[in-house]
Formats: sequence, C-alpha cells, structure tokens
Amino acid sequence: MIPAVRHVHAVRARGGLNAERRQAREQIRLEAAGRFARGEKNARIAKELRVTERSVERWRRRWHEAGEQGLASRGSPGRPKLSDTQFALLEQELAKGPAVHGWADQRWTLSRVQTVIGRRFHLTCSVAAVWRLLHRHGWSWQAPSRRALERNEEAFSMTPPRANTWGPCGQTPVVRVRGRSWRRWSIAALCCYKSGKRSRPIYQPRPYRRRKNERKSFDWTDYRDLVRRAHLQLGGPVMLIWDNLNTHLTAGMREYIAEHDWRTVFQLPPYAPDLNHVEGIWSLLRRGPLANVAFADNEHLVRTLRRGLRQIQYRPHLINACLTETGLTTSNKHPTTRRNPQ
Repeated sequence: MIPAVRHVHAVRARGGLNAERRQAREQIRLEAAGRFARGEKNARIAKELRVTERSVERWRRRWHEAGEQGLASRGSPGRPKLSDTQFALLEQELAKGPAVHGWADQRWTLSRVQTVIGRRFHLTCSVAAVWRLLHRHGWSWQAPSRRALERNEEAFSMTPPRANTWGPCGQTPVVRVRGRSWRRWSIAALCCYKSGKRSRPIYQPRPYRRRKNERKSFDWTDYRDLVRRAHLQLGGPVMLIWDNLNTHLTAGMREYIAEHDWRTVFQLPPYAPDLNHVEGIWSLLRRGPLANVAFADNEHLVRTLRRGLRQIQYRPHLINACLTETGLTTSNKHPTTRRNPQ
C-alpha cells in the first residue's frame, strides 16, 4: 500500500524537460550550428559535444533548411493533462490503496493509475502519458517491503509474494500482510502438451490443517492419483517428465510405473529448475494473482489460488510459453516402453 505522506525531494528531469534543461540543450545545438558554419565534421562535433552522430546529422539537416532558427527550442511539447493540484488529489487517491478502488492486491500499475485518473478527473490519457506524469512528479517502479497487520497463530500462509509497484521516489511502498501461521496449501500440477492440441494444466490442491499424523506435503499416492487422472482425461499414453523429488522416487511409485504400459517417465537432471516447465506456472502465480495480496483468511487464499490457476488454464499460450522457456519441444512420436521381464 502506498504511504499517505509525500516525500519532498529534488525531482530528476525524467518524463519531461523543464525550462532550464530545454535552454541548456538549445545552447548545445547552437554551438553545433557554429561548427557547421566552420565546416567541421560530424564525428568531431559529436565527440566534443558528447552527443551521438545521428543527432548531429539531424541538426545539420535542420540548419541547412532553416539556419539557426531551425535549431531553436520549440518549448514544452505540451501541457500535462493534470495540474499540480490535480496530481496532489491523485496522490491522495493512490494513498488509499488499490483495494479501495476495486482491486484485490496492493499493487499500482500504469493501467490502474490510468483508470483512477479517468474515474476521478474524467480525463483520457494513454499509458505512456501516465508513465511520464509519474516520473515527472518523482514516482518510480519499486519493490515494496512487508509490514504485518497482526501477529496471530492463523496467518502464516497469508504472507504473499512481493511484486513491484509504483510509489514516490525515496519512499519504499509498504504491503500490509498477515502475520505468521501454521496453515499452508500445497499444489501439484502437470502441464499437458500434445502436437495439434490445446495445452492444458491438471492440478490438485492439498491443505495442511495440522491434524495428528498428517503430512505437510503430498505423498506418492497423491502423485499417483494425479497422473492417473491425467491419463483418464487425456485418453491416451502419458510421457511424464519430472524432477528428482524424493516422493517421485519412492518404491511404491517405481512399482506403479513398472506395472503400466501407458506411462513413460523421464527424470530431469539433479536440480534443473530451468528444464521444469511447471516452474513457469508457479512464477505466473507468484507474479500475478498472489502478488501483494493481504489474504483475509484461508478461504480467501484458496479462492485466489483457484482463480489464478483457472486464468492460466484458459490461456494456453501461457502454458506453451512455459515449455518454450525450457527449450524443450513436443513430438508426435511416442517412445517404446520397455517392460520388465516377468
């Protein structure tokens, strides 16, 4: 959430030049005009004025067309859509946080600020104009810090991953999160690919409720049931590529693999997350619907998880991008499964 107090400091001339900077650049162009008249080369002018040769070439064309008048400053390219008074009101709206304006997480993006400007001032501006406006008033894209709302025994899994948000320069945005808790949710997922078919994920969530003799994570039977469900839904043989998690290498799982012809398993090299396409799914969740969200309770966390996974499921291009990131490709040929001798 963005703090309500604005930090007063010197603002760099980014996203728009002030009158002093425009005058300084005009003096450089006029100095280049004098060098043009003396017949100096573009490379020498660019080196001594510390500009690019392409800029010198553009200035020379304008000098030939209109003389020094063509190199004079044209003034500000345009007045900003919001005055200083209006931007102060905008900062008050942003300080209330995205949740007040209808967004679930605590992250300000350019499109969201654009929406707030339209609602509050009934103005239409582009995302690029919003970027220039924020930079002109000393805002930047920052990684926020966390601050606990309360410390109780029911909110450990309520701590969300952090994602960048817009905030005033010199002030680190603060994300309000729940305190620690023993509650947690584990998710096992498969990304299913087939040439000519739509890619899809198959996942299974599992809560940990701290019951007696309850496992905190998945057992090998849970992974067995997940692969069996994938086989039933896909209606064909399954080529499984997964990492060397100890649950994947148990004796029960090895026996189950050996008993079925429709399943072929390839183990990834030790610690190779860059080859595991499911890591892309977790990255999309962490940087998307779970980022900077102050979960109210366990049900809020579950709803957010399911909504995020459903959004990924409806966008097969995201699932394909996870496979492309690993460098692996799909093939129409299925390898021959070797049966153990009876």
